[in-house]
Amino acid sequence: LLIQKFLSLYGDQIDMHRKFVVQLFAEEWSQYIDLPKGFLVNERCKVRLVPLQIQITTLGNLTPSSTVFFCCDMQERFRPAIKYFGDIISVGQRLLQGARLLGIPVIVTEQYPKGLGSTVQEIDLTGAKLVLPKTKFSMVLPEVEAALAEIPGVRSIVLFGVETHVCIQQTALELIGRGLEVHIVADATSSRSMMDRMFALERLARTGIIVTTSEAILLQLVADKEHPKFKEIQNLIKASAPESGLLSKV
Repeated sequence: LLIQKFLSLYGDQIDMHRKFVVQLFAEEWSQYIDLPKGFLVNERCKVRLVPLQIQITTLGNLTPSSTVFFCCDMQERFRPAIKYFGDIISVGQRLLQGARLLGIPVIVTEQYPKGLGSTVQEIDLTGAKLVLPKTKFSMVLPEVEAALAEIPGVRSIVLFGVETHVCIQQTALELIGRGLEVHIVADATSSRSMMDRMFALERLARTGIIVTTSEAILLQLVADKEHPKFKEIQNLIKASAPESGLLSKV
C-alpha cells in the first residue's frame, strides 16, 4: 500500500521499470534497514522506498486486444520538409487500415493544426478513437491518458509519424515511463534530418523500446495463417510500394 501511494504521488517523475524495497529507520542502528517481515505501524516512524536497478527484458508480444495505435502529427505542412514523407504516409495509411480490420483503437494527434494544417488527406482517420490538436510535443496529453484508461487491458502502443527525434521520441519515453510497451514503426516515422532520425531510434532502442517495421507489426498481430483477417492483412502488405530506402537509414 505504501508503494502504491508513493507511485500515485510521484509515478510520473520516476522510471516505472523498477522495483522498490521498503526500508525502516532503525534508531538503535542510526540507519535504514530492510523492513522486517510482519512489520506493523503502531507509532510514528520513518520509512523510505529504495529503487532497485533491474534488467528488464522486453518481449514485444502483440495482441489486438491489448494494443493501441498512435498516429503522430502526419500533417500537410510537413510534406515538403520531412524526408521520405510520401513513403511514411503510405505505410501509415496501411497501418490504419490494418487497425480497422483488427479492431484496434487509433489515437491521432495534430501539432498546432491552425498553423501546420490537418492530417494529410491520404490518411483515412475513419473510426479513430480520438483526433486531438496539441502544442505539447508528446502525444501523452490528459485527453489521451483518459482515452487509454477507457480501453481495458492496454499493454502495447504502436507509434508512428513525425518527427522521430521530437514528438515520437518524447511520446515514447513518456509511455514507457507509465509502464507501457512501445513499438516504433521504423518505415512509418521520419524527420527533416536523417541524422536526427537515426540517433533518436538508436537512443530509443537502448531504453527498451522496440524499433520494428509495419509488416512485422501486422503479421505479429494476426499471428496465424488461419486468422480470419489474415488474407486481408496479407493483401495490404502485398499492395505496399517498393522499399524506398528509408529503412536503410535506420
